[in-house]
Amino acid sequence: MFLALALIVGSMMLLRNSAHSMKISDEKMKKIQARKAEIEAEESAEDREW
Repeated sequence: MFLALALIVGSMMLLRNSAHSMKISDEKMKKIQARKAEIEAEESAEDREW
């Protein structure tokens, strides 16, 4: 039981630490934000149709 708990906690800590090391370039981030805004605009237009 303790081993399973230790494995889960250890893997969660490893995942948390590795999440900060993933850098996204400014250009890619701008593309992501533009695409997100486009999708939100489409969804908003669909909501108004209802």
